[in-house]
Amino acid sequence: MNQILLFPEDYISDSRVILRERRFQHLLSIIKIKTGDRLKAGIINGMRGEAVVAEKGSDYAILETSLTDPPPASLPLTLVIAMPRPKSLRKAVHYATAMGVKKIFIIRTWKVEKSYFDSPALEEGALKMEMILALEQARDTILPEIQVKKLFRPFVEDELPLISDGTLKLTAHPSAESECPRYVRSPVTLVLGPEGGLIDYEVELLEEIGFSTVHMGERILRVENAVPALIGRLY
Repeated sequence: MNQILLFPEDYISDSRVILRERRFQHLLSIIKIKTGDRLKAGIINGMRGEAVVAEKGSDYAILETSLTDPPPASLPLTLVIAMPRPKSLRKAVHYATAMGVKKIFIIRTWKVEKSYFDSPALEEGALKMEMILALEQARDTILPEIQVKKLFRPFVEDELPLISDGTLKLTAHPSAESECPRYVRSPVTLVLGPEGGLIDYEVELLEEIGFSTVHMGERILRVENAVPALIGRLY
């Protein structure tokens, strides 16, 4: 935890917060706080700054906050990802959040198991906790927006053209002929298929609305590895 992420319900006055449970235990056992210690802090979806340990009890800590700095700039990237195995989804969302992605669409493609969409990993609380942990790691405060789309063709034909308007449109696909670009200076909409890849029909449908199909080499990566690899290559 490189930053204490605060929430409106933590405040007991205009500038003081009280922390218990997970965050307090981390401060106690990992950071080993003492009264007067200064910590990095930020309010969810808001400013960042410092928090001073004003009081430490047996099961709580009270911090005096001063939050005057903006969060880091977000990446100009919209990520469209085929629903992977639930464990991979949690990791992919975590890495994307830590790297500054603020808009994520989770979609169903032909090779995605229908049962994946019944997983507890897709529940709002599970994904939100993963994003919170990533924001704490990256010293960010802005939660990404995540939407789930279970119908591929209606999403691609009716919604994706508007979502991707004015961006560089890329589909990551292992058998593509063109290499994924590097050091992109413009906004990007990136579609990433499942580990088995997209089927030809899906690739062709994306190409019809202006998406270029690109690869990163011969190696096929797990989704949770492909996400940070692609983001790092692009930016």
